[in-house]
Amino acid sequence: MSAITKTVRPQNSTARWLQGELRREIIEMELAPGVRLSEQELASRFSVSRQPVREAMISLANDNLVDIKPQRGTFVSHLSLERMHESRLMREAIEVMIVEQACRNFDEQLFPKIRTCIEIQRVRAEAGDRSAFQASDEEFHELLAQGAGFPHAWETIQNLKQHTDRLCKLTLSSTAILLDLADQHKNILDAIQQKKSIVATKLMRLHLSGILQKLPDIKRQYPEWFNQIASL
Repeated sequence: MSAITKTVRPQNSTARWLQGELRREIIEMELAPGVRLSEQELASRFSVSRQPVREAMISLANDNLVDIKPQRGTFVSHLSLERMHESRLMREAIEVMIVEQACRNFDEQLFPKIRTCIEIQRVRAEAGDRSAFQASDEEFHELLAQGAGFPHAWETIQNLKQHTDRLCKLTLSSTAILLDLADQHKNILDAIQQKKSIVATKLMRLHLSGILQKLPDIKRQYPEWFNQIASL
């Protein structure tokens, strides 16, 4: 666990801020699955009292990112194949619906902005900046939802994808992979602009299923990160 002490205080509640900090560390795999989280150590590291740490842990437990085990402690949740498959299916249902609607009716003023977003993705991919690429990747999907008339759908998608996001650091490991994702985005957008609904939805399904195809290899490489009762 990092020894760097956080000194900046946000305007909102300490517990919510701490929850955001820990969520980022869990999703970025800075806190690996199975790691024990000590209230005292976290309070010291973030220069807060133990109460906001407890509140943050409860919120993260509600999101299935930590497991609170009575008499044993609090641990970063193991990766669950079942949960990831379920989340991906629910996300696919939403994003396919977005693409279908986008092919029927889309805010055309957003097309140039989305194409610029894709070009930025390519620049970030070539620079090997995975974190920046992920930010523009998310912007692409959010803009699609906005253009299709579902501006709040992205909030639901973000909650669904946080478990698969934990794998991104492992799966988005090369410039070639990132560039391929940018190409997938371009192909989806082309199909939407051409109002080819069948093509666009098929491309979106393939795009969203890519990360799960790598799961068996990751599980073999890091078996200790996975829920032991999980299976494909």
